[in-house]
Order: sequence, then structure tokens, then C-alpha cells
Amino acid sequence: MTENNATARLARTAATGIGSMPGGDAREAARTVTGSLETFPYLPELPARGPGADMIGRTAGLLVEVYAHVEPSGWRISDRPGRDTRRARSWMGEDLDALEEFTQDYEGELKVSAVGPWTLAAALELRNGEAALSDPGACRDLTASLAEGLRAHLADVRRRVPGARPVLQLDEPSLTAVLQGRIRSASGYRTHRAVDRAVVEGALRDLVAVAAEAGAPVVVHSCAPDVPFALLRRAGAAGISFDFGLLTEREEEAIGEAVEGGTTLLAGVVPGVDGPLSDPAGSVMGVRTLWRRLGLAPGTLAESVVLTPSCGLAGASPAYARAALAHCVRAARSLADNPE
Repeated sequence: MTENNATARLARTAATGIGSMPGGDAREAARTVTGSLETFPYLPELPARGPGADMIGRTAGLLVEVYAHVEPSGWRISDRPGRDTRRARSWMGEDLDALEEFTQDYEGELKVSAVGPWTLAAALELRNGEAALSDPGACRDLTASLAEGLRAHLADVRRRVPGARPVLQLDEPSLTAVLQGRIRSASGYRTHRAVDRAVVEGALRDLVAVAAEAGAPVVVHSCAPDVPFALLRRAGAAGISFDFGLLTEREEEAIGEAVEGGTTLLAGVVPGVDGPLSDPAGSVMGVRTLWRRLGLAPGTLAESVVLTPSCGLAGASPAYARAALAHCVRAARSLADNPE
């Protein structure tokens, strides 16, 4: 699949979620997501269940020939699979079972998420307690293990939901901190050296290539400030997911270049925690304003932008999570019907 085809697929989709949902009931989460997002559902994550359902533990359970267990300080690489690895894999299986149940006869985009290689390297500890990020060899091993795990995961999704066209989201909230040398050491008294941008880009490109083998475009998500749009585009990301409220003027040129280059923007315009929701048209006012400021044709909005919550919904109430997803759908419809 070419990048243009992958991007075009994403651009036809109006709204989706990020990943996490509140509570611990996999069936209820799958029912909510598939019912609210009829054209772009996703595999929900339920971190409230505890270690192994959290973002890092869930992805650690996907790794091939690399294992991890929980320490008081976080997830640490192990010699062999243990209780924590088995728990993570069991919950992933439960989540996939629930998604399969509620996507019978579904045809269309279906998003699955995993932590990207750099956030994973910043979070997973080596046996000495330091982040894997401190060891270039460990970073390479993690990327290779993650690639094999994602290859199997995407194949499993395709088997369970034959009509689905998978989209892989790589969650990289720590990516900017990795690039800027802001990841703290175990002692907290120093930071790990910034990773060369070419090395960062290369690892991401490797995972994009693995996803391409499965016909899955890659979206990279970060709800942190200073998302490296240009680097992600060079790595082959078909879409970039971000918190729209954190954008600054210095990023506008990169956004304009991304849109003109065919990259889909997944704009987080709805708060991820409980609060009042504006009218749908009000939620996308900033997107319309940005388009005018960049001199982009209003008609390209619906082709270039997918609307999402600003981040995951794990910290929201179940009622708000449902409302937020439904609000994204209505806001996307407003954007498409009235781009100006």
C-alpha cells in the first residue's frame, strides 16, 4: 500500500477516540466505542484494571522474546515471562474478544494502539533500574521485539474482524522529551542524553514498514507540547494525533506542510475529562480559524482532519466518555457541512 492510499483512507473518516476508556468492563467499553463511532471504532484500553492494563504494561505484553514485570518504580525488563506478563496478555485477549463480539460484519477502519518505541524505552527499566533509553542496544532490541509483536497483533485483529482495515496508532507522549534530553535518570539528579533525531526517525520508520506489510497506515499520537510534525512525516506516519489546545504559532508552518503533503491530522478538540461540552460548531472553531490563517482551502478540512478527544478518556466518567465520543462525531459532521 502506498502512503497516499493509506492517507486517503484516514481522510475519509470523520471522528475517532484515542485509546483509553474508564472502568474495567471490556464488553461495556467495546459496546460504547463501536456504538458511538460507527465509521472509525478502536480497541479500548482499560487502565483502571491495574498493572498490565496500563499503557506500558499492555504493550510489554505484546513484545516478542522480551518480558517485563512490575517493580515499585515501574515496569522492568525480565528474563522470562511472569505473572505480570501473563496478566497483560490475558486482558488483551479479553479486550479483543469483546471487540470481536461487537464488530460482527463490520467493514471499515479499526484502530489499535501500542506504545511507540521511544516512550517504551523511556518507561521500561533495565535490570539496573535505569531506563532502557540509556542503552542504544537495548533500544534497538526493544524496537525489533515491538515490530514482531505488532506484526502478530495486526494479524490477530485481521483474523478476528475480517472486514476491518486496521490502523495502527503508536502512542509517543515522551517522544519530545526523548528528543530534547529531558527523560530523568533513576536517581532523578540528571537526565538521559537526547537521542539523535535520525535514530529516532529510523526506529519509527521500521515500525511503519511493519504495519505497511499488514496494510495498516500508522498514526502517531502525542498529547504533549511540541509534537515533532516534520520528523513524524519523514518517518512515514500517515496521520499525526495531537491535543489541538497545545498548538502554538511556531508549529503552524509544519502543520501547513503536513496537510499539503497529504498527512491526516487527528485533532484533539474535546476535553478528555469531565466538564461542560460546547456546541459542536464551537468545538471546531479553532480548526476553522487555523485553516484560514494558513491559507488552506476550506473544502480540504473534511479530507484532512479527523476529530478526537484531546487525550484518552480513562480519567473521565463513563457518561462523559460516551458524551465526548458522540460530541466528536457531531463536531466532525459540523466541520464537513460548514467548513467555513
